[in-house]
Amino acid sequence: MMIRLAGPDDSGEVAALYAPYVTDSFVSFENQPPDEAEMRSRIESGGALYPWLTARDEANALLGFASATAFRARHAYRFTVETSVYLAPEAQGRGLGRRLYDRLLPLLERQGFTQAIAAISLPNPASVALHERAGFAPAGVYRDVGFKLGGWRSVGLWQRPLAPLTPSPREPRPYREVWSD
Repeated sequence: MMIRLAGPDDSGEVAALYAPYVTDSFVSFENQPPDEAEMRSRIESGGALYPWLTARDEANALLGFASATAFRARHAYRFTVETSVYLAPEAQGRGLGRRLYDRLLPLLERQGFTQAIAAISLPNPASVALHERAGFAPAGVYRDVGFKLGGWRSVGLWQRPLAPLTPSPREPRPYREVWSD
């Protein structure tokens, strides 16, 4: 299995892997799955700061992806990222989510981000377990904030420290400056 940086050319496969999370579950609060063009836009919108990773098998089939995005738009939040991991059904339960986080989280730390936030639609014991094994801790719950698939859904927030907090933090660096294969 290979984990590498994702690029715009991965957008079709990433969109296809993500689509069932939109249509068949309440894991994603989106109503319509993003198409290839929208997923390309999302990957590209990360610019130099917010990496996306893909995990592929020996035949180059996409098994999963991880992403980092801006946590909030206001300037003071620039040291915090929101992270996500999505896996193909056949890749679940094999430790692949953890392997993606084992590459993504140290990368974000090397960039200079200080906190990672994960938002998890509840209940989702597999995602909670993944995040807690990766060092995230519960930080709060937004109760009954989304209505999907016939029910009100809560979102739990999990938080993981990355780089040490300092009184004069250095601005986060582009991920390609600190990525190692």
